[in-house]
Amino acid sequence: MRVLITGAAGFIGSHLTERFLNAGETVIGIDNLSTGSLVNLETAMQNPNFTFVEWDVTSPYNFDVDLILNFACPASPVHYQRTPIQTLLTSLLGTINALDLALKNGAVLVHASTSEVYGDPDVSPQPESYSGKVNPIGPRACYDEGKRAAETAIYDYIRIHGLDARVVRIFNTYGPRMAVNDGRVVSNFIVSALTNQPISMYGDGSQSRSFCYVDDTVEAIIRMSKLEFRPESPVNVGNPNEISMMTLSSYVLRICNSDSTLISLPLPIDDPKQRCPEISLAKKLLNWTPSVDLEEGLKKTSDYFRSVL
Repeated sequence: MRVLITGAAGFIGSHLTERFLNAGETVIGIDNLSTGSLVNLETAMQNPNFTFVEWDVTSPYNFDVDLILNFACPASPVHYQRTPIQTLLTSLLGTINALDLALKNGAVLVHASTSEVYGDPDVSPQPESYSGKVNPIGPRACYDEGKRAAETAIYDYIRIHGLDARVVRIFNTYGPRMAVNDGRVVSNFIVSALTNQPISMYGDGSQSRSFCYVDDTVEAIIRMSKLEFRPESPVNVGNPNEISMMTLSSYVLRICNSDSTLISLPLPIDDPKQRCPEISLAKKLLNWTPSVDLEEGLKKTSDYFRSVL
């Protein structure tokens, strides 16, 4: 099979690249390296079945492929708020270009959406049927609404063209190859703990998230790509075990054997108070549930950051 992965040098994209290469597939990875790194592809670069192309997905591209995994977009608030217009264009134009290529090739498209489409939710856990509560003009909107618009484009292509496109809504994935300056809570906490710097706690730490280790997330995406039919709706991919940020900090301090202190900072604008996936659809369609518990995943992730700091 010929597989195209956009955002291949990114955190999840690089793990997907290795999984498909290890399965004997031919993989083309494209990335503009705005947030991804070729370091993440060092192993893939040694495989003769891998080709890397530096490219911005907002410009059309053309490859002869059977499967497209659309993972190109900054995913950390630090990165997407730094380049909000480019983020919005990447989400929408990048997805439309992927859709056009899938249509041309008769390829299957798997699109990386996000739990951010639910915004600051009124219901928890969030099922795929929940339409969300998103501020369309806030500082997070470039990502939140960009991903929502991408889903709109995908389902219009499905309705109009009959395209085989599948959408995974990814919840708070973490693990090796997160960037040191990633800006998301797991990497922030671990890097601060390992360097004995103060850990920034936004708000009172009662806000909650559900964290899924990258191997589990990638397994769900692989299963979605191999599904023999197209699901009628997006599918949540995440770990339903919800914890507060204060509890997460205690785990990280213990695992990293750190003396870091906590400092309190104001909660960012539109930061969700709660985020937890309802995954019964993933269980049913993909026969998938996460298998790596949080403490095990945090240990693996802290070991990785020790090796790169």
